[in-house]
Amino acid sequence: MNLEPIATNLNKLCRKVGAFIHQEGEHFDRSKIEMKGFNDLVSYVDKEAEKKLVEGLRHILPEAGFITEEGTATTRGDRYNWVIDPLDGTTNFTHSLPVYCVSVGLMDGNEVVAGTVYDPNRDECFWAYKGGGAYCNDHPIKVSDSTALKDSLIATGFPYYDFGLTQQYLQVLGSFMSKSHGIRRMGSAAIDLAYVACGRFEGFFEYNLNPWDVAGGSIIVQEAGGEVSKFTEDEDFIFGREIVASNGNVHREMQQTIAEFWKNTGA
Repeated sequence: MNLEPIATNLNKLCRKVGAFIHQEGEHFDRSKIEMKGFNDLVSYVDKEAEKKLVEGLRHILPEAGFITEEGTATTRGDRYNWVIDPLDGTTNFTHSLPVYCVSVGLMDGNEVVAGTVYDPNRDECFWAYKGGGAYCNDHPIKVSDSTALKDSLIATGFPYYDFGLTQQYLQVLGSFMSKSHGIRRMGSAAIDLAYVACGRFEGFFEYNLNPWDVAGGSIIVQEAGGEVSKFTEDEDFIFGREIVASNGNVHREMQQTIAEFWKNTGA
């Protein structure tokens, strides 16, 4: 399969849907927020954006199935599947905090082979396809060349509905605080991954994630020269509900820092 035209069309679609989200955000009414679960927000914007993505993606690759956050399309493909987060950072969006994005990844079997993360607030379209390198808009990007955690800025996401591992997580945070330039919490895993890919962060880690949170951004990190894994293993990070992404140089140091407190959690 020629992935380059697929990536080009995917970028155009994500930009179009991102523009819709940004426009709706200018006059969003918080009374229209719905609750999928405790602290798990959704709005008509998420749902409508996902519908637009599904419709457009069906034209780009008709044989592909879907893995979607809002359940607009649930039919899985035999080989190819689009993994869609129509609005990653919904809580930010509903509070008018301009840190959110559209994130879409294309899986070939168990491997992500193309991905786009579009931030409409900064008009930054991060994208990559297997073997094609990584880009922000039309410019090639690569991960940071920092070689040690002590010289690194690390991103993470805080628990917001499952607090069973809070104490262990706070211990991990404390360790990273003392070993790095600091910790940042953006509120969008897809943007965190894109920022690792372009060198703004040296690393990112989070748990209790879903496939749509990480699929689009993970290949961008990889094609930018970075590394992606689970917390302590190099196993399935798409469906494994936890992720470490880095510039590669600090990956083992990040895993070791997490494992110091995570090894007995059963996570």
